[in-house]
Amino acid sequence: MGVGQSQRLVPDGLWSLVDPLLPSFSARPQGGGTTPVDERAVFTAVVYVLTSGCAWRHLPESFGVSPATAHR
Repeated sequence: MGVGQSQRLVPDGLWSLVDPLLPSFSARPQGGGTTPVDERAVFTAVVYVLTSGCAWRHLPESFGVSPATAHR
C-alpha cells in the first residue's frame, strides 16, 4: 500500500491516539502461534473497510494484510 493512502486513512495524529490502546504482542509460553504483523497496517485495513463499505473478503492485497487477519 502506498504511503500516501496510509497517511490519508490513518494520519500520524490518529495513530498516536490509537497505538497505546492496542494490546501488546506477547509470545505464547508453549511456543508456536502466528507471527506478529504490522499493527498500523492492520488498523489501516480496518479503517478502509469501515469507511469504504467493501466486504472483508474484497480487501485489496495492497494493504499487506489478509482479509481474515484484518477481520479478526
